[in-house]
Amino acid sequence: MGNVTIYSLSACPWCKKAKKYFDERHVPYDNTEYDLVEASERERIERDMRDLDAGGFPVVKIGRHAVVGYRPELYEELLRETVA
Repeated sequence: MGNVTIYSLSACPWCKKAKKYFDERHVPYDNTEYDLVEASERERIERDMRDLDAGGFPVVKIGRHAVVGYRPELYEELLRETVA
């Protein structure tokens, strides 16, 4: 299974849904809550999000792909691709 990384906000309901999606499927992921990290880490996330053309949260990176927002059908598709 591909690596999964999530950039989220601590109080964002869509971010919580995205994390719950992966938790319920026992898919490990690295999560960084943008609003709770130090300024240098926020700057790194902002650069990464600009590179991905991501303008909101959550940002879910699955393998080489990135999904902005809560899009479980797309998460499922990308997870299947990374396993194949």
